Amino acid sequence: MMFISNPAFKKTVRAALAIVCAGTMMIGTAACGGSSSASGDKVALLVSTLNNPFFVDLRDGAQEAAKDLGVELMVSDAQNDSATQQNQAQNAQSQGAKAVIINPVDSDAASPAVAPLLSSNLPVISVDRAVTGEEVTSHIASDNVAGGAQAADELAKAIGEKGDVIILQGTPGAASTRDRGDGFKKQIKKYSGIKVVAEQTANFDRAEALNVTTNLLQSNPDVVGIYAENDEMALGAVQSLGAKAGKDVKIFGFDGTEDGLKAVNSGTMVGTIAQQPKELGKKAVEAAVKAIKGESVEKTESIEVKTVTKENVADFQ
Repeated sequence: MMFISNPAFKKTVRAALAIVCAGTMMIGTAACGGSSSASGDKVALLVSTLNNPFFVDLRDGAQEAAKDLGVELMVSDAQNDSATQQNQAQNAQSQGAKAVIINPVDSDAASPAVAPLLSSNLPVISVDRAVTGEEVTSHIASDNVAGGAQAADELAKAIGEKGDVIILQGTPGAASTRDRGDGFKKQIKKYSGIKVVAEQTANFDRAEALNVTTNLLQSNPDVVGIYAENDEMALGAVQSLGAKAGKDVKIFGFDGTEDGLKAVNSGTMVGTIAQQPKELGKKAVEAAVKAIKGESVEKTESIEVKTVTKENVADFQ
């Protein structure tokens, strides 16, 4: 190996290497030195559906964080189809994503989409809904169980702690559906005068909830309360009930979306559980960037939920 001791030559080499490193973003390599960085890297965000205002807010929060942290966010909308989301996960890896954030359509069906990514040592962050059977890098979600329990207490209070209620369930298989339902049903059992007479999925969809509510009320005409596992379904129930909404039948939602808050303010919904979807998106991107850098991230991170009623809705609008 030839050894060059000329100081001027060494200085020239050092300067040239610095230019190469800066030009090619070789931060964190042995040649260039310095700490690792995610700047300029791609992060994929796989959203269950952008037809829901909640997930639009989640995406917006993620985009804001990506811009602040200097990473490129590639957003994919699965349109509530698990097979589509699995294909999007494969595409994310082939498109050079250094980390994947997934908001599963179905927590069970997300497992085969996520497993190959984890096997390739690609960081995977689940947000809002968990991935069943896979140990992802980090899971970030609202405390859905606590939110369901809070909704039970408020709905019980609104109907005088007695009467028949129905539950409008979210997408079958989604962790948020399971947790919001479990939290509500466990808590509502504490009120002996209240009976859950029916529960049926409306897939977190407003139009579907309108039809489901109409059908359930025909077979359960004495219902005085409805718990909907998101605001979109609660608003569908409002449409179904018409003038009875908020008067003869009390409706409680979940999410704290803009339309949901308006309904609480007008009295057609008795309340909702306010999540922070933008904060969920932001935290997911922050966790992804930390993972890309090789920094430690929390295995689970819960974002606080808050009960919103007519008394405090102005604080959330």
